Amino acid sequence: MARPSTLYLLFYNSLQTLGWALALARVLGSFVSDKTIHGAYASAGDLICFLQTIAFVEVLHAAFGLVPSGVMLALMQWGGRTHFLLAIIRQIPEVQHLPSVFITFLAWSMSEAIRYPHYALSCIGISLSWLTYLRYTAFIVLYPIGLAPGEMWLMYQALPFIKERNLHAKFFGKLAISYYYFVLVVLIFYPFLWLKLYLHLFRQRRSKLGKKHHKMKKV
Repeated sequence: MARPSTLYLLFYNSLQTLGWALALARVLGSFVSDKTIHGAYASAGDLICFLQTIAFVEVLHAAFGLVPSGVMLALMQWGGRTHFLLAIIRQIPEVQHLPSVFITFLAWSMSEAIRYPHYALSCIGISLSWLTYLRYTAFIVLYPIGLAPGEMWLMYQALPFIKERNLHAKFFGKLAISYYYFVLVVLIFYPFLWLKLYLHLFRQRRSKLGKKHHKMKKV
């Protein structure tokens, strides 16, 4: 009998698999049918916001030891994406049609449509070599694409709207910094925080694929 925690993780990862596969289909479907990259948010924005919001449970999974992940890395990834989605894109309609949204959503959806099936199958003891290879290889290209021409470029493009509307003034009015300058600080430190996660993924890649490659060389 599978443990309740295993069944729960199987259900959660399967749900995210279906969700991100649908998000990817919507992003690509909008591009193909409308022949434009400006409809990514309209077609998949609400779904991606939902999937990313509920992904907070992955921080709890790490905190309670359900998965062998670091809590801080999980929180950094969740916090960065969620802030990008809910605090910026969702609040500024003028940026929702920009190419950087399409680039970000495409990179995220492709990454997660690989990552979550790998996790789900691992829950039931199934390991597909090609999926494992994709899981620990696709990020090399997809993560930088999602970062530079995606997330960071869109945050930069949003700055004039943030300043003009004094966005999130109620919350940041209690602090010594406006939201505009907060986003500027985030933009400065974002690559360094992202690099920490990126290098961690490379260490995981060596751990997961290195042994297999070493065995193949021996044979």
